[in-house]
Amino acid sequence: MATPLSSDRLLQALRAEGVRIVEVGNWPTRNRNHKGPWGPVNGSLVHHTVTRGTDSTVRIVRDGYPELPGPLCHGMIAKDGRVHLVGWGRTNHAGGGDPKVLDQVVAESYSSRPTPPTRGNANGVDGNARFYGWECENLGDGRDLWPAAQYDAIVRVQAALCRAHGWSAKSVIGHREWSADKIDPRGIDMPLLRADVAERLKHPASWNPGTGPNEEENDMPDYVNIGLAKPYILAPNAWDSIEFTQEWSDTADGHAVGGSVFVRGAARFTGTLSLRFDGLPVGDVVQARMSEYDGDAHKADHPVHEIVGTPGGAGGVVALTKRVGKGRGMRVRLLNQSEKSITVSSAVLTALVWKES
Repeated sequence: MATPLSSDRLLQALRAEGVRIVEVGNWPTRNRNHKGPWGPVNGSLVHHTVTRGTDSTVRIVRDGYPELPGPLCHGMIAKDGRVHLVGWGRTNHAGGGDPKVLDQVVAESYSSRPTPPTRGNANGVDGNARFYGWECENLGDGRDLWPAAQYDAIVRVQAALCRAHGWSAKSVIGHREWSADKIDPRGIDMPLLRADVAERLKHPASWNPGTGPNEEENDMPDYVNIGLAKPYILAPNAWDSIEFTQEWSDTADGHAVGGSVFVRGAARFTGTLSLRFDGLPVGDVVQARMSEYDGDAHKADHPVHEIVGTPGGAGGVVALTKRVGKGRGMRVRLLNQSEKSITVSSAVLTALVWKES
């Protein structure tokens, strides 16, 4: 447990982490403290907004709705990576949640949602008192992309709070992990996000991917944008690497057209992979994960992201943020867990790559 940071201390922590900040109006004194306590705080909660457009989204999270007054969070993380601070104190962002989750966050042991979860908010623990809250600009439909700049900002904000309080990355959870009737932040793999926050906490706050303690800072990453020239069939029950047959841009020169490797070491990268599937039965799952190879030899796997079939189709956005070592290449592999073959109709990868010497 911890006393909430002051607004001045928050600014210091965010700026030290390299976060681009927009201060909105009287944010340090805008809150819902008259409705109940704020603190002690135990962690940080990540949301999506179900909105499009930064300006209108800022207004919504600052002012709220007639049925849910604002502020609805402490800060809104926009598509371009800027963090708009809209309130400080108690805000209407978390509602009630699972007391088992709170116990695990307090113990810094959270890894996955306990079962059976507490459903709904009415009988849950008051999360508005116990968590920092960060809304992230995204439609939450499983199709809206999470740009690299936005994902990087989400990681930096969470790392700044963890560093300031001496917390581990297990103090960061998604709204869907707090309350079983929520789905946000849809399209973000929370175990992977925690892993990326943990990686950042291993370095000084000023650390930038692609630079080391004895290197000059490289603010000009290479740009990679690759995908599929046409759909392909994904058979069931076997991990299969995506072969990227369309190259729009690859200034990092880390990908051979028709090959599976999208970045080669030594390099750090951050980006997204947008996937769409046809024919995935409702409720069935496709798993996606990054895997490291040395030539054709499989060396390591990274956390799994799951995409579930729905009546409206199946798709999702996988966050890609890691370091790949010298001599290795990173691929994306898919596992179709349904009983029949499906079609990978689209796979569009966009990433920024910082090459290391």
